[in-house]
Amino acid sequence: MKPFLENPIETLAGVGPERAKLLRAEFHIKAYGDLLQHFPFRYVDKTQFHQINSISSDETDIQLRGKINSVRLIGQGRGMRLVAEFSDGTGVVELVWFKGIKWVQPNLKQGIDYVVFGKPSNFKGKFNMVHPELETVESQQKKVGTALQPVYPSTEKAKAKNIDTKAIGRLMNTLVSQVKGQGHIAELYGPDFRTKNHLISREEAFVNVHFPKDSETLKKALFRLKFDELFFIQLRLLKLKLINQNKFRGAVFAEVGEMVNRFYSECLPFELTGAQKRVIREIRHDLGSGKQMSRLVQGDVGSGKTIVALMSMLLAVDNGYQAALMAPTEILAEQHFKTISAFLKKLNLHIALLTGSTKTAERKILHQQLQSGEIHILIGTHALIEPVVQFKRLGLVIVDEQHRFGVEQRAKLWLKGADNEVPHMLIMTATPIPRTLAMTVYGDLDTSVIDELPPGRKPIKTLHRFDSSRQKIFDFMRAEIANGRQIYTVYPLIDESENMDYKDLTDGYESIVREFPQPKYQIGVLNGKMKSQDKDYEMQRFKDGKTQILVSTTVIEVGVDVPNASVMVIESAERFGLSQLHQLRGRVGRGAEQSYCILMTGYALGQEARTRMETMVRTNDGFEIAEVDMRLRGPGDMQGTQQSGQPIFKISNLSKDGQILAAARNAAIDLLSDDPKLEKRENALTKHYLIQEMKNRPNWARVS
Repeated sequence: MKPFLENPIETLAGVGPERAKLLRAEFHIKAYGDLLQHFPFRYVDKTQFHQINSISSDETDIQLRGKINSVRLIGQGRGMRLVAEFSDGTGVVELVWFKGIKWVQPNLKQGIDYVVFGKPSNFKGKFNMVHPELETVESQQKKVGTALQPVYPSTEKAKAKNIDTKAIGRLMNTLVSQVKGQGHIAELYGPDFRTKNHLISREEAFVNVHFPKDSETLKKALFRLKFDELFFIQLRLLKLKLINQNKFRGAVFAEVGEMVNRFYSECLPFELTGAQKRVIREIRHDLGSGKQMSRLVQGDVGSGKTIVALMSMLLAVDNGYQAALMAPTEILAEQHFKTISAFLKKLNLHIALLTGSTKTAERKILHQQLQSGEIHILIGTHALIEPVVQFKRLGLVIVDEQHRFGVEQRAKLWLKGADNEVPHMLIMTATPIPRTLAMTVYGDLDTSVIDELPPGRKPIKTLHRFDSSRQKIFDFMRAEIANGRQIYTVYPLIDESENMDYKDLTDGYESIVREFPQPKYQIGVLNGKMKSQDKDYEMQRFKDGKTQILVSTTVIEVGVDVPNASVMVIESAERFGLSQLHQLRGRVGRGAEQSYCILMTGYALGQEARTRMETMVRTNDGFEIAEVDMRLRGPGDMQGTQQSGQPIFKISNLSKDGQILAAARNAAIDLLSDDPKLEKRENALTKHYLIQEMKNRPNWARVS
């Protein structure tokens, strides 16, 4: 027999075929269980009753209890309105309806106790309520719960067909009445687990999230349901991690040999930061464990991730293995190649570069040298994953800015390891990811954070200026160029848009050319519509110091290192998200000189845009910025971190539920430490639900 919660939604009283079609299309509600998980997004407190004689003009929604004295229709045709005089013994208020009169009027009866809910307004010295909610005291008391009224998400299309929050509430009332006390909502944990983690029963949680007994019970219900959602995400990820660690043997890099020691003593031009040393220790521990390493290294722009990657690659070489580094673009791959080659020039190592531009004759030699083991370190783009690229003994793969690569691309690199050995995987990102999001999206990876800037780096000064200050900004740019510096000017759009009053790149380029005429000044242009070779040419000219100003769209966002560029001017900065602004700012501040980021906006800024500007001016901390960004935009919209199949949260909110997530993750770790295969009898319910979850949901865990 089919479980009760799998019944099709059209079989619920009050739904029917037409409504069922709409519920499916608008809310993905196909069965009773889906409706039960259509959670309220806020609650209206109906525990308090006001007295009419105490109403003031600044009230929000209030609740009254009383009787209807009289009902009358005023006006004709479209101007008709229904007015009921309502009294609670302390005063009188008018209830007014302009729409739905033929449905409302038959329900207005004198001498019956009603509860009225709505926003009072003062009209010519009298208080009224327009389109209030109205129900008899008797019907309100029959509801499953009455203290806090749920407000459900709806859509314009659904509302047009009369499926608003009230209609959803009525359907929910019908469903919850049938669910309560009937054993239809299965428990997910044993009693000891529930007691240890302070969880009310799952049935109690569902009943009270829709019809809360009181605010304390609602709090417990929300905790329980959010815990469930986050716990099973963590359990799946941690179980996957355990499976990978037990299934895949990683090469043991036991030796800290000549290359690492010589690099440290002869080649390293500066002292490593404490954060770099800590992350290298974490990586060394992984590489010596005999298990395959899957580690994410987060580090803000300029924090020194490349040195960490380089020392990890030298560990591989010292232990007789090859290493590969894959970057998302040719320019970034070439930059890594030049940087790493320069660092290692005193060591007798063979480092090679493979990109789409590598000539056929060079490729042939490179492939032979790779297979013979002559090449120690290979740096490249996605060209590395082509089947023809075969290593003699690949032991370590480093993926830079990994969100640019799909699961399949990384998996292909993974499969190029030596016989019976999976290469260790080190993933690097300069996109700061809030801790809660990292625990969820990257929960199957070990995470390291480089949270210190190298000594000598000056923090970038960030200024917010309005368009009226443009001439002063041009004067400042001229002064910086006179001091031998270079400047980025970034625009959000390529061509002018009729609908948007934002500076576009074409218009911006023309105004800069007028202010900075040739031959005294050289100006380059870069945008996403240009061919790859043209983009590379312009970028190279800027890197070589042949152009002083680069007018660009956001294509310069990731990775390119021009130490001489000291000013980043971002036009229409209100058009950019916080993470993007921070990434753009990171293009400067790479040399020893003081660098500046200037955010140009119009005066008309919304509250959110103002918060973004204030945050950028206040802090250079990418992780703090990412937290603010997630609060503003929500976890599903974090640029640069969204993964294929990222979980959709039905009730949790990562920007607010960090403590519940930490509790859920700790509970999952404790459970798997005690019972890795979930074989104990007390964990049978949890195991059963986990298996169902893994069957029903897409597998959004990545190849590590």
